[in-house]
Amino acid sequence: MDRNKERLQKLRNIGVIAHIDAGKTTTTERILFHTGLTYRLGNVDEGSTVTDFMDQERERAITIQSAAITCEWAGHQISIIDTPGHIDFTAEVQRSLRVLDGGVVVFDGVAGVEPQSETVWHQADRYNVPRIAFVNKMDRTGADLDRTVGMIRKRLGAHPVVVQMPVGREADLRGVVDLVTMRFVSFDADGTTDGQGPATAEIPDALREEAERRREAMIEALADADDEIAVIYLEGEELTADDLYDGLRRVTVAGQAVPVLCGSALRNLGIQPLLDAIIAYLPSPLEVPPMVGRDPIDEEPVVCEPDVTAPLAGLIFKITTDPYVGKLSFVRVYSGVLRRGETVLNPVACKTERVGRLVRMHADHREEVEEIRAGDIGAILGFKSAATGQTVSAVDRPVVLEEISFPAPVIEISVTPASTKDQDKLDAALQRLIEEDPTLHLRKDERTGETTLAGMGELHLDVVVDRLRREFRVDVEVGAPQVAYCETITRPVEIEGRLVKQTGGRGQFAVVNVLFEPLPPGTGFAFENRIVGGAVPKEYIPAVEAGIRDALAQGPLAKQPVVDIKATLVDGRYHEVDSSERAFYTAGSLALREGVLRGGPVLLEPVMRVEVVAPQEYTGDVIGDLASRAGTVTGIEPHSSGAQSITAHVPLARMFGYATTLRSATQGRGTFTMQFSHYQQVNEETRETLVRKTA
Repeated sequence: MDRNKERLQKLRNIGVIAHIDAGKTTTTERILFHTGLTYRLGNVDEGSTVTDFMDQERERAITIQSAAITCEWAGHQISIIDTPGHIDFTAEVQRSLRVLDGGVVVFDGVAGVEPQSETVWHQADRYNVPRIAFVNKMDRTGADLDRTVGMIRKRLGAHPVVVQMPVGREADLRGVVDLVTMRFVSFDADGTTDGQGPATAEIPDALREEAERRREAMIEALADADDEIAVIYLEGEELTADDLYDGLRRVTVAGQAVPVLCGSALRNLGIQPLLDAIIAYLPSPLEVPPMVGRDPIDEEPVVCEPDVTAPLAGLIFKITTDPYVGKLSFVRVYSGVLRRGETVLNPVACKTERVGRLVRMHADHREEVEEIRAGDIGAILGFKSAATGQTVSAVDRPVVLEEISFPAPVIEISVTPASTKDQDKLDAALQRLIEEDPTLHLRKDERTGETTLAGMGELHLDVVVDRLRREFRVDVEVGAPQVAYCETITRPVEIEGRLVKQTGGRGQFAVVNVLFEPLPPGTGFAFENRIVGGAVPKEYIPAVEAGIRDALAQGPLAKQPVVDIKATLVDGRYHEVDSSERAFYTAGSLALREGVLRGGPVLLEPVMRVEVVAPQEYTGDVIGDLASRAGTVTGIEPHSSGAQSITAHVPLARMFGYATTLRSATQGRGTFTMQFSHYQQVNEETRETLVRKTA
């Protein structure tokens, strides 16, 4: 085996993902401690964690930005991305999952599968990310492994294979039985035995019968997903630990099953076995399908093998702004080597740029390196032409990797500087924040000059405003939150975008024929070029796309962003002298405006998935109130606390002030979570109000 393959086999790129408060960051901190990267146990409540390094994260005790960190375990390199759990920052999870080879999904052993757990699970499904599950907080009152596993099966449609059995209940949790090796793994109070890690021993007689029963259930579940294990099992042969490890790895990498482990990250119980499971079950870059991009010129597929001798291809999945070193572009290299000092191509922006400094990230600390090789995750300092979702490739082999799509924002605020002299400072700060976060949308009202900032939720925008004031030192005044509406079309329409001006001397000439078609909800925008015979010279086609893209920011119906639309350039005309990129840019934007007006335009509003947990005696009041808000109840089921869990779809516009109403209706005993579900067409009354407001 060559050295490159050997290196890749010992590499794991994983993410830690979960619902808020399930214990992701605490689990990550314990991993860093046991791998020797830190020498103290970070605590979320004390604000002493490595991966939550922003002031806002430490003050609010939540993860806001995904943090990348690299450690080693059992001779393997593990690159970990700790992701946010709050729904307002779900884009951080989405762009991280796009570049990961595996994931550890952390569940709260008391609450089980929570709403954001479902969201991140389905995001991982979308990118075919193999997962293992860690049921955390097994030392808490009411923790139940079997109940959580049942919820994984029912709510997520997954095939869990439980590979551990907890020993001791709730506060008496003292270890686990490894059902693969049939050994009892015990822990001291600090999660170690004399500082050397967990101790393994024979299973106590009192636990032997239950362990045998659970091992049989594990083998049956594994046999249901793996033919090789099924054959050995049905023939009555003894399955060795190696057989089971191999089978579990096969089904995990193939996405056919999910090994389930358990423990308590806060008490440091079960972390070393979790690290062993990451190595044993999650794939290396060699075991996942190679990334396939496309040639930007002829659109032919380009396979990017994880090989250091292949041409460079890497995806920029995150941009941050560091106050000391400037722009930081996080990149996953899929093939070739990204070297310091070399010139690379950004085929989306059609620009070449020299690579300055390269770093390996350790949360907010950086280790300078000379190169980032295939399979690795790192960052480029000061890479000017980069944007989230764009590609860096070799100059002599251009390739565009699949871009990352993000959900549309659902809520907006107006932001104005406290003094007019700070307007330029505010504009520059907002531009940098939008470059970092693709779910932030900026819009300026041409009539009033008001700047509107749209995001994924009130907390999301609250953090952005806080950063404007702290990091960028811009004192801003903020308007009350408003719903972020969208525009789209309902039928295909072909439009001629035409700019013909002759004012003496050189004129402006550009004609484009564009077919606009509605796309499925949540798709965003797509552009296709079908020009043949040079009706529009190829150097003008990017300008047409740019004109259409920029025009999407403000639709003609109610000056709201246009979403879920495909534009296909089918024909056009140009003039040898009077045509220019600017002319075709304008023709594209004119075509978009007319296309929306003639394509059966509709206004869309965000609908939220709301889950209310309240005592059973208040169920009727809760359902009645949701109905009064135009909500549709989609499910009612018992909750672990003995209360009722009610799920419903409710328009966001009707959810403002709901926390106060719920507290009043349930005597302070009800709680709720809310996350974006989908966009739906507004009713006629709302449409007329919005159109009249912007007329």
